[in-house]
Amino acid sequence: MLKASDGIESAPVFSALGDVTRLELVSRLSDGQQHSITELADGLKLTRQGVTKHLRVLKQAGIVHSKRTGRETRFTIKPDPISKARDFLTRASLQWDKNIGRLKAFVEE
Repeated sequence: MLKASDGIESAPVFSALGDVTRLELVSRLSDGQQHSITELADGLKLTRQGVTKHLRVLKQAGIVHSKRTGRETRFTIKPDPISKARDFLTRASLQWDKNIGRLKAFVEE
């Protein structure tokens, strides 16, 4: 049986991904390439400082990694935390499917 504590490791990931701007940044980083703040801010209605704040949240959640290269910082995605969160949701979904199946069988009896 899945317990809420099973997802404790993924809670910061869920929290960080609960913002449309951060989801957009993760989408932009999902190509596996390194991106500067300027590249990530391109086309967003945010300043580079605004993007930096969102990247800081993603970094604290373990979703992105930053590396200083000369005068700029380059960001890459770290897929493992997102994969672990997805695995938790998959297990939770399977548990709910089983529970709903039992409820349906009970009601139909």
